[in-house]
Amino acid sequence: MIQRQQTLWLLLAAAAAVASFIFPFAVGDQLKEGSTAPLRVNIYAGHSFLLLLTAGISMILSAVTIFLYKNRQQQSWLCAGGVIISLLLLLLFFKEMKQLIKPVLALSSILPVLILGGFVMAFRGIRKDEKLVKSLDNLR
Repeated sequence: MIQRQQTLWLLLAAAAAVASFIFPFAVGDQLKEGSTAPLRVNIYAGHSFLLLLTAGISMILSAVTIFLYKNRQQQSWLCAGGVIISLLLLLLFFKEMKQLIKPVLALSSILPVLILGGFVMAFRGIRKDEKLVKSLDNLR
């Protein structure tokens, strides 16, 4: 299980999803109703309910997909779903960032991209394994 490339890519995606709860995606000022001075706001995965939900689903999906190593077909479907969820997560981060005044991307804004890259590379590894197994079956 751990010796497969896609397991390492899925571990990277899960670790990046966990880290997105800790480190901010963007930093900026936001005006609150009733206040005159802008407040400094950090946008991270727990900033809004939709971000929390998509980052949590992404984290759980990558962790569950690791343990489905015997069922490559289901694993590839879950990786494809993970790609879609991580794209949605990235779009939600940018949507939240647009609500800020003079937003600045943090260094940790690379984390959602790492989640997406982890799912894409795991999907490629699963497809590669599937082709290898089919070619070995053809030799019999």
